[in-house]
Amino acid sequence: MFRQLPALALTLCLAVIQGCATYTTPAGGVNIPSLGDGDIAELMAIEPAARFPARLAVARVQSPGYSSRTTDSYGIGRYSVVTTRDIEDEADFSTLASMDRIAGVAPIGRLLLPEQLDSIKDLRLSAARLKADMLLIYSIDTAFHVEGKALGPLTAITLGFLPSKKAFVSSTTSGLLVDVRTGYIYGVAEATERNEQRTSVWDSADAVDRARVESEAASFDHFVGEVGTLWSNTLRQYAVSAPAPQSVSPPPSKPTPTAPAILEPTKAHETYTF
Repeated sequence: MFRQLPALALTLCLAVIQGCATYTTPAGGVNIPSLGDGDIAELMAIEPAARFPARLAVARVQSPGYSSRTTDSYGIGRYSVVTTRDIEDEADFSTLASMDRIAGVAPIGRLLLPEQLDSIKDLRLSAARLKADMLLIYSIDTAFHVEGKALGPLTAITLGFLPSKKAFVSSTTSGLLVDVRTGYIYGVAEATERNEQRTSVWDSADAVDRARVESEAASFDHFVGEVGTLWSNTLRQYAVSAPAPQSVSPPPSKPTPTAPAILEPTKAHETYTF
C-alpha cells in the first residue's frame, strides 16, 4: 500500500496542476475608422482615384502588441499588423484575386512596414510601394462567452475542472476598402461567426484555442464573401466604362457643277440644240 502512495500523490499533483492551468484570451481587434486623420472638410474633399483593373493590397491589423498561440504581430503605436496567416486560407485569397477587374492581390509584408504605426496612411505608403491601387484593411475581434457572460480580451480562463456549461466563441471580421492614392473609403464589409461548445471540452489551452481558430476562420471566410459584394458595388459606381466613340459621318459631298450647255447651230435648219 505504501508503495502506491507515491504514484497516487503524483496523480493528485497532476490533477491539481491541470486544474490550475489557464488560457489567456488574445487581445482584441482595432477600430479601423479611428485610425483616419484629417478634419471633416478635408475628408469631404477626398475623391477616388483608383484605376481599373486594380491591384489590391491586403493588411490585417490588430490592437498594439497582439499575439495568440498561432501568430503574433509587428509594429508599435496605435495598432499592429499581423503578417503571418493563421486563420486565412489560401482559397480565400484566390477568391479575392478572381474578382472581376482585379489585376492582382498582394499582402503587405513586414519588410514594407514602418515600425511606428499610427494611422491608415502608414499602410497606404506600404501599399504604394507595391504599386497597389486599393488597400483592403481588416481586423478580427474575438470574444469568449460562458453561460451568457462575456470574457473580454486578455482574460485568464481556468481549465481542467470547469463544470459542463454552455459556451461559445464569437468572432467578427470587419474591414475597409481604401484608395491608396487619396485615402478615399469605398465601403465597409463585416461578418460574424460563432462556435458553440460545452466548457467540459475546454480541458486544455489547445482545445480552447482550436475553438478560437475555427471561429475566426469561419468569420474571415464569410467576410471574403461580403468583400465580393462590396467590390461588385464599387465597380458599378466607380469603374464606369468610357462611352464608345461614335462614328462621325463624313459631310455630304458637294454636287459637281455641270458644264453649261453649248448652243450649236445645225446646217439643215436655223435652230439650236441644247
